[in-house]
Amino acid sequence: MALLHLRDIQLSFGAAPLLNKISLQIEPNDRVCIVGRNGEGKSTLLKVIEGAIQADDGSRILQDGLRIAKLQQEVPHDTHGSVFHIIAQGLGEIAPLLDKFHKLSLKLQSDTSEETLNHFTQIQQEVEAKNGWELNQKVDTVISKLGLAADVEFSTLSGGMKRRVLLAKALVQEPDILLLDEPTNHLDIPSIQWMEGFLTSIRCALVFITHDRSFLQAIANRIVELDRGNLSNWECDYQTYLQRKTEWLEAEAKQNAEFDKKLAQEETWIRQGIKARRTRNEGRVRALEKLREEHKARRSQQGKANLQTNTAATSGKQVIEITGLTFNFPNKPIVSDLTSVIMRGDKVGIIGQNGCGKSTLLNLLLGKLEPQAGKIKLGTNLKIAYFDQHRAQLDENLPVVESVLEESDHVEINGQRKHVMGYLGDFLFSPDRARQPVKALSGGERNRLLLARVFAKPSNLLILDEPTNDLDVETLELLEELLMNYPGTVLIVSHDREFLNNVCTSSLVFDAPGDVNEYVGGYDDWLRQRPVRYLETAKADKPANSSNSKPSPAGGKPSTAQKPATSTHKPKKKLSYKDQREYDALPKLLEDLEAEIETLNEEMTQPDFYSKDQETVQAKLAELQAKENELEAAFERWEELESMLE
Repeated sequence: MALLHLRDIQLSFGAAPLLNKISLQIEPNDRVCIVGRNGEGKSTLLKVIEGAIQADDGSRILQDGLRIAKLQQEVPHDTHGSVFHIIAQGLGEIAPLLDKFHKLSLKLQSDTSEETLNHFTQIQQEVEAKNGWELNQKVDTVISKLGLAADVEFSTLSGGMKRRVLLAKALVQEPDILLLDEPTNHLDIPSIQWMEGFLTSIRCALVFITHDRSFLQAIANRIVELDRGNLSNWECDYQTYLQRKTEWLEAEAKQNAEFDKKLAQEETWIRQGIKARRTRNEGRVRALEKLREEHKARRSQQGKANLQTNTAATSGKQVIEITGLTFNFPNKPIVSDLTSVIMRGDKVGIIGQNGCGKSTLLNLLLGKLEPQAGKIKLGTNLKIAYFDQHRAQLDENLPVVESVLEESDHVEINGQRKHVMGYLGDFLFSPDRARQPVKALSGGERNRLLLARVFAKPSNLLILDEPTNDLDVETLELLEELLMNYPGTVLIVSHDREFLNNVCTSSLVFDAPGDVNEYVGGYDDWLRQRPVRYLETAKADKPANSSNSKPSPAGGKPSTAQKPATSTHKPKKKLSYKDQREYDALPKLLEDLEAEIETLNEEMTQPDFYSKDQETVQAKLAELQAKENELEAAFERWEELESMLE
């Protein structure tokens, strides 16, 4: 039986309906991705499912006792309180009481005065009267499951950890349906991979919106597309959907062409005059009127963005020469002794976790910061265009049309002069939208506006800091094609793995603090090439490193780890007999330990695990921790032996 059924939902905010008599069913364990262009109404549909927006017509049918929770799209910047406090808010009215109890429990560790004890006893009795112990256990369980620290101040956390806390706040409600609107926005790759692994392991239906194609492919088992007010259902993965959608659009175009041909013939006939007032002619006139109404009601697909760059004269062959570059903040290494040469036409991805120093490296290359050691030499005849992820170049109060150019109302694109309104039309801004202030734009529209501003300037070196955030998939693909065909040089900071794979010819990767290395190709190429010494670091950084790995309920390391490929390894030096035997046995030991950790993880993800007595639960958690420590020690020993062979 369906958990939720939307039937003939009608919703309009203007002339054309945003939702035009759509129907949708959500089944248990569904993982549904809503796709469609920016502005088609995906977030609105999510709000209708949630019940936050009432439809103009149609019915929303829920299974009895259905619980729906939502992971909010934007991470709040002005929220304060402990992690426990934020998560407990998901429980509703009892949350303040549980928060007081938690704070008093901590206070009692240092203050055992009679006043504190009396207050604690009072709160304890109130919690008991409202059956709060079970709810308190739910908060503790989800905190443990997501590897969070209950007493840490929320505002001090990184963006990825904040989103993890907000996910815990939704999960503590034990929802039957979990809604997620762009859950990967502004997350770095390890955080995205953690979320992939976690979401594939939880037992509730998921309905989500995302522009991250790798995330979509890993999570969704069904795709629903919102297009011109209509909803279509695709029971397949993302790659299959793309193939079927192309075939469907071709069939639609053929059908429309046949319809238009028939309409044109009938219009020609009516203009020639009706020779006789016969019934069959009157019927033909009525049929023509019906054809006209159908043509008038047809909603054509919104045009594609027409992205073009204003290419400057060719730069010198050598664009940037980096020699021994070193720059560090106090107690935080950024880059140490980096040497690299970027040539004309290179498409270079800059990859690393949030906070590792990617934007700092860009500022060094742009000359906004001075190296502490080494030097950066820019090539000749460079014309640089810079895309700022924080959109600082945009004035919130200016109209969109005045935000593209500062001194002219015409854009010169590769020798062709174009009025700024027409140029904005290429980026899907209607004349009405172009006259509105920047602050009225959505996130995707702001990104398109900033791309329009950057591409209007003559350039032969594009520096793009997170250009993919909030863009719909179709615009992302157009941007990919544009950059691949761009004759100049491109530096890209992005956490979109598919985008990096499709565009980049090489990558500069922050493998470890201060350790930046160059690799050929994009994201997947880096994974294949990175030296073994970084594998343990990557394992520790990714609590779940793929859709096949289960996150540890205790917040430990992933249940799968990179194994040493000994079958092709040829030692350069000879180990002692004892060390060689240990080295040969390590792959099997690592495999066995990972299997045991996987079994424990599976056991702990069962719904009834935390309802067992606490002694059993703690024993299992301790066993898991011991196995993970053993696995870590085995990896360290393997790396030690490996280094002896070099």
